[in-house]
Amino acid sequence: MQQILVVDDEIGIRELLSEILRDEGYHVRLAENAGEARAFRSQTRPDLVLLDIWMPDTDGITLLKEWASAGLLTMPVVMMSGHGTIDTAVEATRIGAYDFLEKPIALQKLLATVGRALKHGGEQAQPALSLASLGRAPLIVELKQRLERVAGLRTTLLLAGEPGCGIGLAARFMHQRNTPWVAPDSNGTLAETPLELLNQAREGTLFLHEVADLSKVEQKGLLLLASKLERYNVRLICGASRDLAELVAHGAFDSRLYGALAATTIRLPSLREHREDVPDLANLMLTRMVEAKEAAPRQFTTAALNALRNYDWPGNLAQLETAVRTLALTALSDQISLEEVNRALPQPASMPLVAHDLPFDLPLRDARDAFERVYFEYHIAREGGNISRVAESVGLERTHLYRKLKQLGIRLARKNDE
Repeated sequence: MQQILVVDDEIGIRELLSEILRDEGYHVRLAENAGEARAFRSQTRPDLVLLDIWMPDTDGITLLKEWASAGLLTMPVVMMSGHGTIDTAVEATRIGAYDFLEKPIALQKLLATVGRALKHGGEQAQPALSLASLGRAPLIVELKQRLERVAGLRTTLLLAGEPGCGIGLAARFMHQRNTPWVAPDSNGTLAETPLELLNQAREGTLFLHEVADLSKVEQKGLLLLASKLERYNVRLICGASRDLAELVAHGAFDSRLYGALAATTIRLPSLREHREDVPDLANLMLTRMVEAKEAAPRQFTTAALNALRNYDWPGNLAQLETAVRTLALTALSDQISLEEVNRALPQPASMPLVAHDLPFDLPLRDARDAFERVYFEYHIAREGGNISRVAESVGLERTHLYRKLKQLGIRLARKNDE
């Protein structure tokens, strides 16, 4: 039996809606304010929520925003108001509400809307993470603010960041609802018929997941495509998990294409840069699996969440999702423990030398060089040889880092320079 949560501060409306919906065969739960609705949603996922906008403690729009930002807006929500305006309805829809009903609600309109909303909720796939659910750390708040500043523009946007850091989530955040969204799985069309992508994305958004890997022919096709964006009124958003300027310097990326793509660039932080969000993200991922009946009900212990927060996550969000899925499916208890987390996560390779092994009977300059050599070797090993991440981790410009490594006699394999 499908479950509907009715949230309204007026007892008469709650009881009337409850009676009508129960007569139609639905299981109905009632909440007289946002606090009760919030508590109910934290325990279970209803199939549909009928949510009043004007309530004394917290209004419905604010509660809708809370659910959206916490990743809990996984069911259709129909807003209700006796003082509805077009602006309010538009805002609710933008946040994620399915529809809007104006009081007094006609019986047939109520039942038709409920029927459509439940059908929509049953058909939609379990939603992936969204930028709204990425976290509340200052870095993420700032990222959202930067994206919002350019959201209404049609200029090309380059999103740069490590693999798995959420470039696709940021691109989706920029997309305007009810317009085409085109995100090809492969780049072959760029080489063969690039303008076909513009036709598909006309008046909407074209998102290319990874432009750093484009072949020379694909780069040429993208350059042609980029010159025709205005004619088709398409917003081009590109992702890059490698430094395009460095690729240009090595002759691997077209400098003209780089100029066309990188005029507006926003960098996405790695997961370890906002590790305070990891426990909430892990809980959210686990909750979604449980609600989708992909895993039995489980919870992380506090120690397990601390271990997840302190891990470096070189694969970022993608690696965290894989780890949570593994733990949800293989943990031997409904309480996912620290031991389970340690078993599931790859442990960092041991470092060749630790600080207490350093000789202390050297002159200060030589001792400092010895420490710096160990220090940089540690970070190079921890980042898997990725010099961009090493520079970020130690707080040095890449050119300064290369100069320092050369001075210390630390040789890098060719692949580590890329």
